[in-house]
Amino acid sequence: MIIAALLVVNAIVTALCFIALWLISLRLKDVSFIDAWWALGLVVIAGVSFMNSPPGAPHAILLTALCTIWGLRLGGYLLWRWRQQGPDRRYVKIIARAQERGWSFAAAAFLFVFALQAPLQFIVSLPVQIAQLSPSLELGPFAWAGAALAAAGIAFESIGDWQLTTFRANPANKGKVLDTGLWRYTRHPNYFGDACVWWGLWLIAADTGFGAWTLPGPGLVPYLITRLSGVPPVENHLKRSRPDYDAYVARTSGFIPLPPKRA
Repeated sequence: MIIAALLVVNAIVTALCFIALWLISLRLKDVSFIDAWWALGLVVIAGVSFMNSPPGAPHAILLTALCTIWGLRLGGYLLWRWRQQGPDRRYVKIIARAQERGWSFAAAAFLFVFALQAPLQFIVSLPVQIAQLSPSLELGPFAWAGAALAAAGIAFESIGDWQLTTFRANPANKGKVLDTGLWRYTRHPNYFGDACVWWGLWLIAADTGFGAWTLPGPGLVPYLITRLSGVPPVENHLKRSRPDYDAYVARTSGFIPLPPKRA
């Protein structure tokens, strides 16, 4: 019953946040900031869960700390990128296609963006919700391994974003492909780091025993990244706009960092 109550509270908080953001999008006529809320909203869910966790529970402290570090860094970066670059072309296309079929901006934004992402965010956050209720006073080997993996993922993702931002800031690189640094070993170091974070958080959750049942959370992350909203739209755009991208794809791993293939 305690777990059920926590999930209900977090579901209500998640729904209210997404409704509020949808109302803001109606005023801005732009939904692109939702990417930043994907990270920041997970911090909110972790925080609400922590307030309902047993005092001093080490798993709760570790899960909340790592999720907060990851979410604030990524959410802040995505907000900054949105303010610098303007509306995201992916969401512009989604809304435009819906409006061509007769949908209003409000209905398209609600159904195809906010109402879609809210349940996905809730599922992904399961490890940082349920496992915080563990009364265990000791961190086991799974927790320490998970903390190491999550920390490595945060670092990997942060370095990848920094390298990409620096590359784009140089006018001489316009139209070119970033194939140095971490981008030499994987075409998407930011997404790989993201997946490592959530598998790491799941390991911490699994260390509590019952937290292992939150497997759908981290299991959903690679699917969303590689099959739905991450890799496909990015790579389709780059193949059209970067002449050298096909060659980059041929020699560089799509997700897991690996040495480049020889030409």
